[in-house]
Amino acid sequence: MQRISREQARKYAFDWQDEPLLRVQRGEAFEIETYDASTGYFKSSSDKAIPSRRPGFDRTPPQANPIGGPVFLEGAERGDTLVVSIEEILVDNYSWIAIGPRRGPLGESTRWPELSSDYTTKILQHTPGPSGTNRDGTVHFNEKISWPITPFIGTLGVAPDREVTTSIDGQGEWGGNLDIRDVAPGNRILLPIFHPGALFYLGDVHASQGDTEFTGTAAETKATVRLRLDLIKNKRIPWMRVEKRESIVSVFAAKPLEVAVETATVNLIDWLVNEHHFTPTDAYCLVSTCPDFRINVYQMCKIAKLSYVAGAEIPKKYLI
Repeated sequence: MQRISREQARKYAFDWQDEPLLRVQRGEAFEIETYDASTGYFKSSSDKAIPSRRPGFDRTPPQANPIGGPVFLEGAERGDTLVVSIEEILVDNYSWIAIGPRRGPLGESTRWPELSSDYTTKILQHTPGPSGTNRDGTVHFNEKISWPITPFIGTLGVAPDREVTTSIDGQGEWGGNLDIRDVAPGNRILLPIFHPGALFYLGDVHASQGDTEFTGTAAETKATVRLRLDLIKNKRIPWMRVEKRESIVSVFAAKPLEVAVETATVNLIDWLVNEHHFTPTDAYCLVSTCPDFRINVYQMCKIAKLSYVAGAEIPKKYLI
């Protein structure tokens, strides 16, 4: 099986000028070994998020969120849709979260001075599950609190149309740093393609995350991701989409949040009309009346230039 090694997965931009690290056929399984968002800096609680100590933080924007790629998909052309099938994410034996002065919405807090006066790094240990691996393992927040490892890919996408966009704050119809917890094993991610071969990248795996990633970091970890790429020829979608086993999700990122929510919902209505035989009237009314329609706020943190990421979701049982 072809693989991008962890040391190769140290790029910090979605760049259409990069030479492909892999060339794959449609449906071919391959793996990308990823670094965590700090490129391995955080190993213990003594590793603080002090910018002057962190490699790559002497640059603007800083070098964070390393990604592996590009992967060239044979037969992919501009105007096609890329289909990313995530088969497995195997995370490392720990993850981390780092807070401190001027980091996140409480980085200048006077209510809780400990959040803004000092840097804190928490290391979350992972223990294997019944399989003997972290495929079904547990995240330990502390001695009393734990939960299942629920990994997903925080940053993925294809090379944008003309610009070169960083992996720390780049977002768009092509993907980017979106931190969508549904970019997870068993789901398919759909992306518009702008260049021959699609030029696909991924990195920034999280072992778990709550809605919004409120502090700006979640359970950041290294991982090995196994996936396959396929195509829908001659089909252009307006923005990233997620197909889950039992639902579909239309994604959009913008500020303010209401723009992201409205546009994600309008794009979902377009999906229902053009691919699931709804009339515009029925699709419009469905999202206001169906009790299972959901708006997911995946990422809403005050970091760099990041926009807020929303997903409009409807169960497949309502599709016609």
